Amino acid sequence: INFIIRHDKKKKFRFAALQSEVGKKLLKQHGIAEKQESVVLMYNGKVHVKSTACFHICYHLGGIYSLMFAFVILPAYISDFYYDILARNRYRWWGRKDSCMIPTQDVMDRFLV
Repeated sequence: INFIIRHDKKKKFRFAALQSEVGKKLLKQHGIAEKQESVVLMYNGKVHVKSTACFHICYHLGGIYSLMFAFVILPAYISDFYYDILARNRYRWWGRKDSCMIPTQDVMDRFLV
């Protein structure tokens, strides 16, 4: 989410924690298991998860990130395999922050509650 917030200059994206009431409602509405532990992107009536969601997010961020959308042609089971490896090891490879971002009102307005 922090990456998207930093790079979404047009403020296209809105966020909801999957564990929140809004998140649970949206998951149920779209027939997605509530135990989803991945990124979920919903737009234009379509739902994308894991790597496919990331590729679509990159496309909508534009610029150099939109080039990642080319990988959407891969079968999901292949790209999700690598997504899972990245997700499992992200803190080991890139570290974990000791503190959370204190969101501005502008950022807070982008969260669904």
